Amino acid sequence: MKYIDEFRDGSAARKFSQLIRSITTRPWAIMEICGGQTHTIVKSGLEQLLPSEITLIHGPGCPVCVTPLEIIDKAIAIASLPGVVFASFGDMLRVPGSSKDLLSVKADGGDVRIVYSPLDAVRIAQQNPAKKVVFFAVGFETTAPANAMAVWQANKLGLKNFSLLCSLVLVPPALEAILSSPGHRVQGILAAGHVCTVTGFEEYIPLSAKYNIPIVVTGFEPVDILQGVFMSVSQLEKGQAVVENQYARAARLEGNRAARSMMEEVLEITDRQWRGIGVIPKSGYRLRTAFSRYDAENIFDVQSIHSKESSMCIAGDILRGLTKPYRCSIFGTQCTPEHPQGAPMVSSEGACAAYYHYGKHAVVAGRPS
Repeated sequence: MKYIDEFRDGSAARKFSQLIRSITTRPWAIMEICGGQTHTIVKSGLEQLLPSEITLIHGPGCPVCVTPLEIIDKAIAIASLPGVVFASFGDMLRVPGSSKDLLSVKADGGDVRIVYSPLDAVRIAQQNPAKKVVFFAVGFETTAPANAMAVWQANKLGLKNFSLLCSLVLVPPALEAILSSPGHRVQGILAAGHVCTVTGFEEYIPLSAKYNIPIVVTGFEPVDILQGVFMSVSQLEKGQAVVENQYARAARLEGNRAARSMMEEVLEITDRQWRGIGVIPKSGYRLRTAFSRYDAENIFDVQSIHSKESSMCIAGDILRGLTKPYRCSIFGTQCTPEHPQGAPMVSSEGACAAYYHYGKHAVVAGRPS
């Protein structure tokens, strides 16, 4: 398939591996932001293709993983109410709340439905006027336009039984929080290509300049990532720090103007709580006042729900790139995909799930991945 198969080509991957080795003269630590990139790295064994001087750090780019426990508990409380249809992407159903997950609510008789688009939930609301339909709006800038469109469409249709439980977050403020924290190890960043396809990458330019760090907008296939590493190391070795675009086949500096316009009409920036990290200022979206009647937290009595994260789960350290999953004391024992203690073990983009499922790459040539 064009634009996919050629970025999975083994000979091209080996070429970039050799190029990286040829230019690397000192240790460098590079963070990939996206959980999808993390899965590609671990599944394909890309770290084993890199010289030992290159360390890849896994960042906070898994939307399921960064959704705080408090929002999960609010989702469970709403989904458990009679007369509610709770619609969600499937990857949220197994994320553990304080006492159960959404799948358990469904097993107990709650009307919890897996959908593939927020607009599916709008259609459910149209078809079930006697029900209150809530969509669980989780994600980064990639899913924000579709969520904004769902609210815009519900408003256009005059629906009074549709709402969003909103937990949308933004990448640049999270990067700012990481780069401004003492003791961080990040020297280069692979930015998530799909986020930049929506928002563009103008916001990354001042970040790169402020922290003197190269940022490369990067795709998700093995060759994408190796090329992104090569571009990052090339800058680092030359003492440069600019924003480059490896994912030029999809991402543009200005992003998708239509998507950005829809987000700006319906959503506004707010502070957001991140799992295991805390509140990051101006790091999320909420509905604008004109659309606040579609905010599930305003409709349902969940404001009093406050939850404390599990003391056993080190998701915060993993999401900040301070450690790797296999260093967690309960990884693979008390915490497994069947019995997860935290979201990174459940999500298809979670670092813990990646290391659990693709553990054959955990130790190669004496170097843990």
